[in-house]
Amino acid sequence: MTNTPQLRPLGETLGTEALGIDLSKPLDEADFDWVANAFAEHPVLVFRDQDLGAAEVAAFGRRFGTPRKHALVKYRHAEHPDVSWLTNVDDAGKTDWYGVKRATEWHADSTYEDDLPLLAILHAKEVPGEKGGTMFADMGAAYAALPEASKARLADLTGLHGRSTGPAGERLYGDDKGVTEKQYREVPWPAVVRHPVTDRPILFVNPMHTHGFVGMAREEAWPLIEELAAHATQDRFVYYHRWRVGDVLMWDERSTMHRGAGDYRPEERRVMLRTIVYPN
Repeated sequence: MTNTPQLRPLGETLGTEALGIDLSKPLDEADFDWVANAFAEHPVLVFRDQDLGAAEVAAFGRRFGTPRKHALVKYRHAEHPDVSWLTNVDDAGKTDWYGVKRATEWHADSTYEDDLPLLAILHAKEVPGEKGGTMFADMGAAYAALPEASKARLADLTGLHGRSTGPAGERLYGDDKGVTEKQYREVPWPAVVRHPVTDRPILFVNPMHTHGFVGMAREEAWPLIEELAAHATQDRFVYYHRWRVGDVLMWDERSTMHRGAGDYRPEERRVMLRTIVYPN
């Protein structure tokens, strides 16, 4: 690793590698400030060649806010429940088919909660021999590229969010949505939000969790949701991350959407640690 932290672009518009940072031990204030400032401007930040346990993943997350238990009980880490497994392997070592298809449609995490997460962290422990990547869409850039008429329409819209009730959620999961500890109700969020650090406007509609808009019939809302998702996931806004063992990737939950590419052979193991971090 280099002695002085540096940034290196990985994708054309999104995806940046942070060089010279070792996450296996607590960051000093200077290094943490450098990471926090880099992350404010680069919403998908990658640290290569790390080897962290669940405790270290959670500790890194706690520097930014409060990690929270994942909604899906079965994937929680036994010793550190504020960290979960993102895996296609079940307890018997066989293919976990829910884990294979999980999160392979575009979404932002937990927009069906009463408060929104700041960021999420993934740490790759086992990856397929080829492909098996994760894709990220820049929702700030997507908003900026919308026609002015679309921006004006969205300014007055409030999205309605549920756990997996949007068009992509129904398409992906149907009635097989996994066991949670609580029932989730509908939550409203503006269709355009402001980034808490940069104040940049962000398109805040995702096809997994957004199932409608206040005062709009579903027959009109679902095509609009799909149209906005198609716009936001054009190649010019998307970064495909090709995982290496040891990667730690953090992404801004407010200003991106993501999905598992779902492009690997499911008999190959794909095992990662994850935590989602909320404001204190």
